[in-house]
Amino acid sequence: MSWNKTPLLSVEEMYLADRFAIQGGVSGRTLMERAGAAVAEVVQSCRCEGQVLVLCGPGNNGGDGFVAARLLKESGREVKLFLSIEQEKLSGDASFMAERWSGSILYSLSQQDFNESALVVDALFGAGLSRPLEKRFRDFAAWSVGKEVVSVDMPSGISGDTGQVIGAGAFVASRTVTFFRKKTGHLLFPARAHCGEMILADIGIDKSCLDTLEPKVAENSPALWQRVLPDVSFDKHKYHFGHAVIYGGEMSGAARLAALAALRVGAGLVTVSCPLADRQIYALTSPSLIVEGREQSGALETLLMDKRKNAVLVGPGAGSSGEVIAEVRSSAADPDRAVVLDADALSIFSEDPDELFALCHSKTVLTPHDGEFRKLFPDLKQSRIENIRTAARRAGCIVVLKGADSLIAAPDGRLVINTNAPFWLAKGGTGDVLAGMVCGLLAQGVPAFEAAAAAVWFHGEAAKFAGRGMLAEDLVFAIKEVSAGFFNK
Repeated sequence: MSWNKTPLLSVEEMYLADRFAIQGGVSGRTLMERAGAAVAEVVQSCRCEGQVLVLCGPGNNGGDGFVAARLLKESGREVKLFLSIEQEKLSGDASFMAERWSGSILYSLSQQDFNESALVVDALFGAGLSRPLEKRFRDFAAWSVGKEVVSVDMPSGISGDTGQVIGAGAFVASRTVTFFRKKTGHLLFPARAHCGEMILADIGIDKSCLDTLEPKVAENSPALWQRVLPDVSFDKHKYHFGHAVIYGGEMSGAARLAALAALRVGAGLVTVSCPLADRQIYALTSPSLIVEGREQSGALETLLMDKRKNAVLVGPGAGSSGEVIAEVRSSAADPDRAVVLDADALSIFSEDPDELFALCHSKTVLTPHDGEFRKLFPDLKQSRIENIRTAARRAGCIVVLKGADSLIAAPDGRLVINTNAPFWLAKGGTGDVLAGMVCGLLAQGVPAFEAAAAAVWFHGEAAKFAGRGMLAEDLVFAIKEVSAGFFNK
């Protein structure tokens, strides 16, 4: 688990963590009591007066609900409790906690019951649900709209692994209380929109079990990649920080944004290869850029004969001519050179994705958005997280699937979910900035997986710094502000 400082668990891994805790001497009842206590504490923190309606399901989630109901009742709260099956059918620790509940149990509810309640505790099914909610539970979810809702583990109706709504409906929580570590589904949309505020509660599971579980999924954070960012010190010169090359097409804005982003994130030198007729446009972008005009196809190959040019980006504003395919081939020819392929450099291979994958190697990063991803991987129709894992294995390189919950995957199964991107990043040009940032970090010798994760995180932070009305070029200037301090560990 050395690489993974911010692990996320699958539902099965969480079951194993519970099992390890019990094998280590912490009883299942103790875990359930602590979980229910955490839920009750969150309910009390809501400062919501009036009746609490607790919805209990047939498993351990329902057992957590019984504990929360009992503790809330003991604290003086008015509590109404619903159970989805007959109490006699409960088993294990959930049955034990139900026996400790001193109030009445309801087996059916009307909308009036929800109208009379100030807060709803959703302890029906949690993260392990694998089937759509029954009609009555979909009604409960609908009747809860507008209420303060505290969900236990995961809003009922949503997969804890994929973050997808299973079937036609699910609860929308104000707060979701989960235990030990977040699940992968908590960070993926639409689940993130259903969970509300996430509260992670410690219920006494020893974190040493993570060494055995070795989770392959992480939440993106500097803890994952800061250690491999280059040091900035007195004995370094510009070539220590690499020389990035940006392929500039006729749509000059995209490549210019990418080139500036590569500079801002720390590349020692950045050269733009552009059509000779457009050289002046590119040259006016910044005196810090080196601009090389090209008169014919193959100019990029000649430029890359200089081995100091150790990272190249092809795609932003590149166009769809056959020249682009030739330049992608040239860029990928040397496995020691890092390559970022974005936008047109991906779409142009939509008729023959296997040709693209054959060019990819361990220092290649692909950065598609959903539309480009579907063109390259038209047969992948599972969840977002399953799709990108398969894509990274098939392409044999790092894949960044851009979106509100951007994912970064490696062929060896490592996967990072990004959570800091504000919605206003959905603007033209922001993807070009991201591609340039990845290229700039690769030029500095940052490994491909970490370079992609760091760039995506800096990208989100830069957008937050720039603010709601930002333009793509505002991101470029914000990079300096949000990356300050990260390059001197």
